[in-house]
Amino acid sequence: MIRRATVLTSLAVLALAACGEPKPAEKAEAPVAAAREEPAPADPNLLTPDGIGVIRIGQSVGEVQALSGMSDTPIADPSGCNIFHPSRAPAGVMVMAELGHVTRITLHDGATVKTAKGFGVGSEGSVIKAAYGGGVIVQLSKYEPAPAQDLYVWSKGGSTQYVADPEARGVRYEVGADGKVTAVHAGGPSIQLAESCG
Repeated sequence: MIRRATVLTSLAVLALAACGEPKPAEKAEAPVAAAREEPAPADPNLLTPDGIGVIRIGQSVGEVQALSGMSDTPIADPSGCNIFHPSRAPAGVMVMAELGHVTRITLHDGATVKTAKGFGVGSEGSVIKAAYGGGVIVQLSKYEPAPAQDLYVWSKGGSTQYVADPEARGVRYEVGADGKVTAVHAGGPSIQLAESCG
C-alpha cells in the first residue's frame, strides 16, 4: 500500500511539474505597426469656402504656382489684383489674388467642379435655395435684369450687409435670368465683387 501511494504521489508530482513546465520558445512575432491614417489630399473637384484642392484662400500667389502650376495668364503685378488659371487646376477654375494672396476662387463656363452640396455652373437656382433653406441670402443681380440674382451662403462671418471681415468665408452663386447658375465664387469678402478685381 505504501508502494502504491508512493507511485501515485510520484505521478501527481510529475503531472503538476508537466503543467507548470515552460513551453518551448515560440518564434517571436514582429510587432504589428499600427495602421496610420494619412490625410486624404484635398479634392481638386470640390469647391469649398476655403478653397479647392491644394489651392487655399489666403495662400500667396507663389504657393499656388508651386502647388498648382504656373499661371496660364501672365501676372503683371503680383502685389496688385490678379485673376489667373493655374496650369494644373481643373478647367473653368479661376483664382483671384489681391495683394499677392488668394481671396477668391471662381467656377465659370466649362467648369465641372462642384460645391459640397453638388452645385456648380448650370445648376438650378431654385434647387440651391431649397437645399440651403434659410441659410441662403438672396440679392438682386447688379447687372442682369430680374429674375437674375446672387445667392450667398456664408459658412463663417457672413451677414445680409456688405461683409468686410477678411476671416469671413462663403460661396456666391450667380444665377442668370434663366434661373441657372452662370458662375460660382468661393472665398472671403471678395466673393461680393461684381466686377472681378474691385
